[in-house]
Amino acid sequence: MREIFIMYTIQRITEENKSDIHLLNEPFKIWGRMTPLFDGKAWSYQTKELPQEKQYEMCFPDFENNYDEMKSEYFFAGAYDGQGTCIGLAVYKNDWFDYLYLDDLKVNGSHRGHGIGKTLIEEGKKIALENGYHGIYTIGQDNNLSADLFYLKNGFEIGGFNTQVYKGTKQEGKSDIYFYLNIE
Repeated sequence: MREIFIMYTIQRITEENKSDIHLLNEPFKIWGRMTPLFDGKAWSYQTKELPQEKQYEMCFPDFENNYDEMKSEYFFAGAYDGQGTCIGLAVYKNDWFDYLYLDDLKVNGSHRGHGIGKTLIEEGKKIALENGYHGIYTIGQDNNLSADLFYLKNGFEIGGFNTQVYKGTKQEGKSDIYFYLNIE
């Protein structure tokens, strides 16, 4: 089997390419669940794969980001293919403590698995350091096992688990996992 290499560049999104923050969400597979465990000192986790017949695709809703309204609080990094098309997006938000918040991370489905998400996080590390942060944090849903494992693979650690956040909503039964990446 031949490996395919995707050529891409990462750049900060500014006034000149601000329309790229409208990169649409694409479906992803729900195939399992992560359950964080805390022993009073450290976090660990268990995973459980869904039976094939219970696996499904889901897509997050698209939000109408407004660059002009967001630029004072947010940082945007885009991944661009050889034709200059935005194929990945990371949205980082200033926060009041030592961690920059990764608000959104997405890569076009046809370009996933080629290191683009990892490279967008590397750019986030630069943004964090430039702005006096000691790390990055993000939130993943416990049923988005691919994303949860991605964050762990890329150096994030579990730092919290919220089982109450979706009570009384259409998403009841899901929980949020808080992931933290310390920058040395």
